[in-house]
Parts: sequence; C-alpha cells; structure tokens
Amino acid sequence: MTGAPLLFACFAGVMCAAIAAMILRPTPRLAPRVRPYTLVARTSLGRSADVLAVATPSAHVDRSTLGRLFGPPLLAMANMLGRLVESGSDESLAMRLRHAGYFDLAPEEYRIRQLAQAVSFGGLGFLLGALALHSGGLAVALGACGLIVGATRWRSRIDGAIVERCERLRAELYTVNQLLALHIRTGAGPVQATQRIVDRATGAVVEELAEVLVWIRNGVSEADAFRRAAELTPEPSVARTHRLFAAGVERGVDLATSLLQLSEDIRDARREDLRKSATRRRAATLIPTIAVLAPIMILFIAAPIPSIVFGTR
Repeated sequence: MTGAPLLFACFAGVMCAAIAAMILRPTPRLAPRVRPYTLVARTSLGRSADVLAVATPSAHVDRSTLGRLFGPPLLAMANMLGRLVESGSDESLAMRLRHAGYFDLAPEEYRIRQLAQAVSFGGLGFLLGALALHSGGLAVALGACGLIVGATRWRSRIDGAIVERCERLRAELYTVNQLLALHIRTGAGPVQATQRIVDRATGAVVEELAEVLVWIRNGVSEADAFRRAAELTPEPSVARTHRLFAAGVERGVDLATSLLQLSEDIRDARREDLRKSATRRRAATLIPTIAVLAPIMILFIAAPIPSIVFGTR
C-alpha cells in the first residue's frame, strides 16, 4: 500500500511536466544556425574551420521539460554503460559511427540507444525467469545475460556496418577512379571532375566526394578538404585516392595515370581476396565430408582387429 502514493506522485509529476512542455515551448538554440556563416572568419583568424560540425547534422537535443528532467540522469547512466562496454573517447566513438555510415547518429544518442536495448533485453530475461520458469535465481541470471547481450549488440552492429561499408568502398572505387581519370583526360580539373561524378553517380565513394565539395564551398581549401576526407574514410585505398587528389591540386601531378594505376592495384588486390575467400570456402566444404566419413572408415578398419589379434571370429 505504501507504493501507491509514490506511484500516483510520479504520474502526477509526469503529467504536469507534459502540460508545461505543451504550453511553454523551449527556445531554439542559435549556434547551429550561425555556425555556417562563421567559417570564413574562423579560417582567417587561423582557427579550425569546424567543417565536420557543419557537414554532418548536429545531434538532436531534447529541450523539452521531460528532456530537461530525465535527460541528464539517463545520459549519465548511458555514459556509465558505454565506459563499461567500450573504451575510448567521444571523438573515437564519433569516428567509428562515421565509418559505419551512421552520419546522423551522435555519440550521446548511440549510448542512449545502447542503454535502452540493454534495459529491454535485461527486462525480458528477468520476466522470462520470473514468470515462465518461476525461479528467482534464474530470473536474475537471465536478466544479467540479457543486459550483457543488449549492451554489446550495438557494438557488434557498428563493427559489422564498418566492415560492410569498407567492402562497398572497395567495390565502387575501381569504377569511380576510372570515371575520374576519363574526365581528367578530357581536360577537367580535379574539383570539376569530382563535381561531374557527384552529379551523375551514387554510392558510398560518391557520398565522400560530395562531402569534400561541401567543405570546399564552405571556405576550406581544396587540398585540405581532400586530406580531411582521407583522414575520415575507413578504407585505405579510398584514402590513397583522396591524398592523390590533394597532391594533384597542390603540385599538378598526372592524376589520370595515377588513378588508372591505383585502379589496377585495387583490382589485383580484390582478385587476390576473392582467391583467398574461395580457398577458405573450399576447405570449409570438406569439413562435413570428413566429419561423416572419418568415423565410418575408422569403424571398418578397427572391426577386424580383435579377430586378427586374438584369433576369434
């Protein structure tokens, strides 16, 4: 009976907070709107252009009353869980999310989703043990297992997305380099050739090239924009292409020949990877055959041994 007044008070507080949020809307922040217009002033003063904050959408911050009340404790719990599951700063986590292709997902939102999934999996495990198995020990054990699985599931999802994105970049880069070399051979400059590819093509590599063009329009020099893209990409071969463009912009090297040579290296590396994958798959297909036939052959060989040794039939 003592829990009923507390539950009623919680519901009343939530209702009052919801009514206050509907009546008094929070004031929107001015910094995200002004930041794109301060790039030239920042670079002229020798400071960082902060192009990453402009090119990528900012994290959605809940400024409502409920967000201000329950947001800080939830964020603190999410940060605590994130430090237990993953090691690294917010910058490294933001880079991993970028490598995985989650450009709209900020580290805070990632940790909150991780916490929500851990709590949901842990709650399901606890309910399964308490209601279905009728055991307090099993309920706690299943809840702990569900909490661990839910906390690590997002990390494995990001790792898989990074591997998948790297494979996409490697598969698309050969064709993109060929097209870039074709445009440069016809007289286009590095930025002009990049603009033509972005206007006519789609894909993971084209998304990175489009981001380079956004940085250049925001006041970043062409060489610095390509070097920044080389630092942010998860695929080394794509980073080589970006660094090649940066060198071509600064020193005027023969980009077309270098791009064709890089495409040949990518094709040779991809052919070698396919050969190794085929070898591993061929070896994997032999395992079921060996596992089934080996015991039968051993039985046929070992069956006449007693009669041969002891002279019995």
